[in-house]
Amino acid sequence: MTDVPDAGIAGVRTRVVLVILFDGVQPIDVAGPVDVFTSAARFVGDADSLPYVIRTASLDGGAVRAAGGLRLVPDGDLGGVEDPDLLVVPGGPGVGDVDDRLVAWLAERAPGIPRVVSVCTGAYLLAKAGLLDGRRATTHWEACGYLSEMFPRVAFDPDAIFVRDGTISTSAGATAGVDLAMALVEEDFGRGVALGIARLLVCYLRRPGNQAQLSVQLSTQIARTDPLREVQYWAAANLAADLSVPAMAERAGLSPRQFARVFGEQVGMPPGRYVDLIRLEAAQRMLTDTTDGVLGIAHRCGYGSAEAMRRAFLRELDISPTEYRRASAKESVIPDGSSSMADLLAGTS
Repeated sequence: MTDVPDAGIAGVRTRVVLVILFDGVQPIDVAGPVDVFTSAARFVGDADSLPYVIRTASLDGGAVRAAGGLRLVPDGDLGGVEDPDLLVVPGGPGVGDVDDRLVAWLAERAPGIPRVVSVCTGAYLLAKAGLLDGRRATTHWEACGYLSEMFPRVAFDPDAIFVRDGTISTSAGATAGVDLAMALVEEDFGRGVALGIARLLVCYLRRPGNQAQLSVQLSTQIARTDPLREVQYWAAANLAADLSVPAMAERAGLSPRQFARVFGEQVGMPPGRYVDLIRLEAAQRMLTDTTDGVLGIAHRCGYGSAEAMRRAFLRELDISPTEYRRASAKESVIPDGSSSMADLLAGTS
């Protein structure tokens, strides 16, 4: 990893990040954001001024048993910690069994903390403490419906990667905590530092918060039969190839008519629609995570021309590729009335 350059930004103000631990916490909800924040030291500050210092605490200061059996030893007791610059509240299967004293601590202390972040079902703890009342929020897509019923004063968005509402930010499941942490680092130290961390951790720079939690590949059905399943995987990896029905049918060893019928039955949408969505999703990702030109992205995603990609974006998202990139860079939300990826998929059924 020696080829990752040091940004050389020294003399920064150190930000204290406090991560709450409890029995049944999801390890990735802790480790993901922590890895992002600690990696910033590679690019920002020096030995005397680290960009972030991580502190962990449990209710009584004792070790906790995370989901999966991992034993985590905190730095101290929540009752004795000073207010941090950033509080991270992870989720996990143990959130429903958390001691009410932890919820009371959140209700009392979180309002005085400059930035509060939840990962996955950590939003449950924030909501239970009354911190999300009247706010927009998100959590793991499986929990959104349940939490919406339990906390009707919170507007849960089941589709967003993360939602920022004032001083409180909430993220979707697992790796979405990394996306939110990357957004916070970019806010603190700029896009160049965030890009360096993304390269170091081999992850996307940052998915915009409004991007769907589930990719097309996860949201659609995977074909039951091997030939069609292989075509799905091959199409996603070869977006610039000929992805017409006849071409994909030939690869699957079927007639075009038979391929279209079986694909629709097993995947849940026509093959042409599937291709439209995987190309659109890839283009969104490239616009967000790279500085490549619109024309180059259009060609790599199989649109043939920048104008063809522009028409696809306007048709599906009601925004041009250039506007989408600008909105993502500013962490703006896609304009009201535009369709999310989940909306597009739902429209195919």
